[in-house]
Amino acid sequence: MSATVHRRTHRRRAQGRAGRAGAYLLLTVLTVVFVAPIAYMVIGSFKPAGEVIDGLSGFLPRDLSLGNYTGMLDRFDSPATGRFSDFYLTSLIVAGVVVLGGLVVNSMAAYALARLRWRGRDAVLMIVVLLVILPFEAIAVPLFYLLNDHRNTYYVQFLPFVASAFSIYLFYSFFAGLPKEMEEAARVDGAGPWRTFFLIIVPNSKPVFATVTILSFLTAWGSFLWPVMMVDQPQRRPLPLEIAVFQGQPPYDWGQIFAFGVLMVLPVLLVFLLFQRWFVQSVASSGLKG
Repeated sequence: MSATVHRRTHRRRAQGRAGRAGAYLLLTVLTVVFVAPIAYMVIGSFKPAGEVIDGLSGFLPRDLSLGNYTGMLDRFDSPATGRFSDFYLTSLIVAGVVVLGGLVVNSMAAYALARLRWRGRDAVLMIVVLLVILPFEAIAVPLFYLLNDHRNTYYVQFLPFVASAFSIYLFYSFFAGLPKEMEEAARVDGAGPWRTFFLIIVPNSKPVFATVTILSFLTAWGSFLWPVMMVDQPQRRPLPLEIAVFQGQPPYDWGQIFAFGVLMVLPVLLVFLLFQRWFVQSVASSGLKG
């Protein structure tokens, strides 16, 4: 009897080790698939133009230099072409306002929907849910005519995106799952809705704030359609619009295009590294709830 139990235990352990090995193998393959294009771009940004697009040989780090970076910056050094620092500044301003303004506006709106009781709350929540599935392309043309007199400005690039139905819904889902006992204790101590929100809710909602920060930054940093419609001056172009223009302008230099791409990707990686701890915690807690 004991021998049979021992064999079953040994079999389960072997199956568990095989399952873990298969999971690690799958994760390794997925990591390579996702990291390979980034590695190819980074290595290519330091290689001569003729060796950049070279199949698998493009992964070989040889003949490396900063020539692509200096050459790319030299091509953007006049009012006619715009300056790379202007493109970066535009993207930073737009993404920064969308993220910071969105955290304040969307979190407060979501808290009002999740915790406060007021007439019409359910109707507003239904509208928010409906807006989540409405693509931006559906309102882009009416929005264009509404804001056409404000073309080539910073604020026209971020103003329509500070309030986000998707961010409100993320905040709402998280706030609705928080224990109400914390707020009840705060009310007993004499705290009103404002103090309760900023002193109780916000400190306990780091995962959802990190998630919204990352997703909002990715969306704002990579925005392309709206700048195409509203920006035609080089000085006000964000990075996604300018790299599209740069890629279509001769002489074609893939090394310089890769260098542009590396500098464009760096802030995204930085933001993710800063908030990854709470982002992973948010994903894990969502999985446990599901």
